[in-house]
Amino acid sequence: MDHNFFKNMENKTGVNMKDIFELANSLQGANFKDEHTIRSVIKRVSQIANKPVSQELEDKIIQSVINDGKQIDLSTIANMLNKK
Repeated sequence: MDHNFFKNMENKTGVNMKDIFELANSLQGANFKDEHTIRSVIKRVSQIANKPVSQELEDKIIQSVINDGKQIDLSTIANMLNKK
């Protein structure tokens, strides 16, 4: 992978790419039908992005994933955070 690309991303977003890779690795094989797992992912993304997530938004995200069968990925969570 291109080291300069990731350095540029870090500079533009302020998000450490190591944190993103660790999060992505932790998502592999995760049980997204488990509320606790989803809450953990939301909290971790919130920390990485330095954006607080209200209890109401967290509950909506969980409902979307568990009840509506939506896929959870970083862009889905980012979109939900940006709609706040």
